[in-house]
Amino acid sequence: MDVTIYGIKNCDTMKKARSWLEEHDVAYEFHDYKALGIDRAHLEAWIDRAGLDTVLNRAGTTFRKLPEAEREGLSREKAIALMLEQPSMIKRPVLEAEGKLLIGFKPEIYAGTFGD
Repeated sequence: MDVTIYGIKNCDTMKKARSWLEEHDVAYEFHDYKALGIDRAHLEAWIDRAGLDTVLNRAGTTFRKLPEAEREGLSREKAIALMLEQPSMIKRPVLEAEGKLLIGFKPEIYAGTFGD
C-alpha cells in the first residue's frame, strides 16, 4: 500500500502518527511542509474531499495570530493562499493511502484503515 503522510517534522501529533505507523509496520513516505512546501492541487483536492473546515487548522497558533479581519469570512481561495504561504495552517497529519484521506490522528481510525 502506498502511504504518504504530510505535516511538519517537529509537531507532536505528527510524531504520534508516525510512531503509530512504525509500530504497526506501515511503510510510508513523509512529506515535510517546512522542507518541501505543498502545492495548490493537493490543497484543492483535500478541501474537495474533506471540506475547508477539516483541512484548515483554525485552532493553531499561526491561524490565531492572523488579524481578525483576515480570519472572518474566509473564502476558499483566501484560505488556500494562506495555507500555501504558511503550511502550518494545514491540520496535521494529512495521510493519503490507496485513495483514502485521513486528516488528524486518531489511533482507532488508523487501525481501521490499516487493518490492525
